[in-house]
Amino acid sequence: MSRLIKNVVIDIEGTTTPITFVHDVLFPYITNNLTRYLSDSWSDSQTIADVNALKSEPLVESVPAIHIDDGNREKSIESVCSNIKAQMSIDRKSTALKQLQGHMWRAAYESKQIAGLLYDDVRPVLERLKQESATPVYIYSSGSIAAQKLLFGYSTAGDCLPLLAGHFDTTIGLKVESSSYTRILEQIKATEQPSETLFITDSQREAIAAKDAGLSVLVSVRPGNPALTPNLTDHIQQITNFNQIYNSFRFN
Repeated sequence: MSRLIKNVVIDIEGTTTPITFVHDVLFPYITNNLTRYLSDSWSDSQTIADVNALKSEPLVESVPAIHIDDGNREKSIESVCSNIKAQMSIDRKSTALKQLQGHMWRAAYESKQIAGLLYDDVRPVLERLKQESATPVYIYSSGSIAAQKLLFGYSTAGDCLPLLAGHFDTTIGLKVESSSYTRILEQIKATEQPSETLFITDSQREAIAAKDAGLSVLVSVRPGNPALTPNLTDHIQQITNFNQIYNSFRFN
């Protein structure tokens, strides 16, 4: 008999959403619209706070410091843009940078300039899990909870937030550490039978960490995802479509 699953935890990139979405859509939106966004909102309290937070970040090599010239707004904006683009070019994930990016993305989602890209099979399965078995589905991603909610709230499949029971990001712990999954089990009150919680991810290291914590695991194999090593495919199942979760598990 297939194993009973009472909770589902899902990764985003490479699992619900093409792995290219962040680098092909979200990041280019920032770099292409940064000057206009700062020019339009320069006097807003939110942007002032974002710029001050960026200025307070520790300096790192290859990232120019921000210089604000009260008498030259254009030059000040240029300095902020140079700092942000340099951080993004080295894939720095500073708190201040993520904060400003989040504010820009929110404005873009709300104005329908961008939409969270979901694979076509994702929403129907989320609906089935909720309607047929009332199985709670949680998101666990390295992206902030705020960014997760924007992606699912303004997605190509409509507002999917009502189909989700909760969200986790790296404030609960790194996704490659088994202790993070134990903490998630504690949060959702599922520690007695860890195997009754299913984790779906495209990441080999995350899959192993979740399995070490006792969770049931499926690896998502989608176009463009990293290749899996043979030793992983021997003991962790793969899926190419969310509907395939019903081939291996039953849901309460």
